Amino acid sequence: MQNRQEQLRTELLVIECQRGDANAFGELVGIWQKRLWGYAYRVTCCEAAAWDIVQETWCSAIRQLGKLKDVSAFPCWLFRIANNKCVDWVRQQHRQSRLDQNLQANPQRRATQPPQEQADALQRAIARLEPERRALIMLRYSEGFNMRQIASILDIPEGTVKSRLHRTVTELRQSVERDSNE
Repeated sequence: MQNRQEQLRTELLVIECQRGDANAFGELVGIWQKRLWGYAYRVTCCEAAAWDIVQETWCSAIRQLGKLKDVSAFPCWLFRIANNKCVDWVRQQHRQSRLDQNLQANPQRRATQPPQEQADALQRAIARLEPERRALIMLRYSEGFNMRQIASILDIPEGTVKSRLHRTVTELRQSVERDSNE
């Protein structure tokens, strides 16, 4: 997730923001914007939605930052806001029946694949996951959050995170193997 120096810098900036320092908030945005956007994009598979989600996340964060008591929890707190915005977006897409066509892509692959083709097959398998399960994979393996932090971000029990992550990884492995054999 973060090294200790980055963590301390973030905590200091959060404290300064809570005291009303607008420049500190700008620095926080500079530090976290790219990671938030990457997370939102990987969950939604839509650039425009990712930018909207990031903007809404920052708007919520600025309104609620004064209520954050444990500044060391800022990364989890921020990603929880972003995750909730992603979930809202996904629900809206389901209501409007506009599922992303990229989730349906499943090109055939040879049985033996070079490493880059294996990585591509894994990315396609991840893209086919439901957004909630894709979020779980991204939080763990792309963002580096631990099980307790993921549970906090997704607002589910830690045991649920572990079981869902295990099932999702198993499904991804089978999907990649299936693609390799086709």
